[in-house]
Amino acid sequence: MEVKIDTKEKFTVVTPIIPELTANIAAEIGVVCMHQLQKEVKNVILDLKSVSFVEETAAETIAELQQSFYENNASFVICSLQLSVEENFEKMDLLELLNVTPTQSEAWDIVQMEEIERELMEGDDMEFDATK
Repeated sequence: MEVKIDTKEKFTVVTPIIPELTANIAAEIGVVCMHQLQKEVKNVILDLKSVSFVEETAAETIAELQQSFYENNASFVICSLQLSVEENFEKMDLLELLNVTPTQSEAWDIVQMEEIERELMEGDDMEFDATK
């Protein structure tokens, strides 16, 4: 397997351990990440610190993967992009669609905030008395 998986309390960190993120590796990451949606800890941080090149198909797969997570009420945050990878995502008009942070620590903060947000949204079922 071309990825390292590290499970934490509220999220799982998936880190490709190769410099090129190809379509095949992105598909492998997709399988690993989608499997996380079946677990209690659904949130994923994709740490791309070792990746210096991303194929266009792989970038599109990552964007679709993030969308799948948000559709399933789970967080998917990408962190530690090298400049060349960030530029690739930008050229493909994907960077603005992705939830990207500079560090894994900041990605963890995003996951925590989104968890709180989801909890608050679930609690929004309160009825208000409009006559008061």
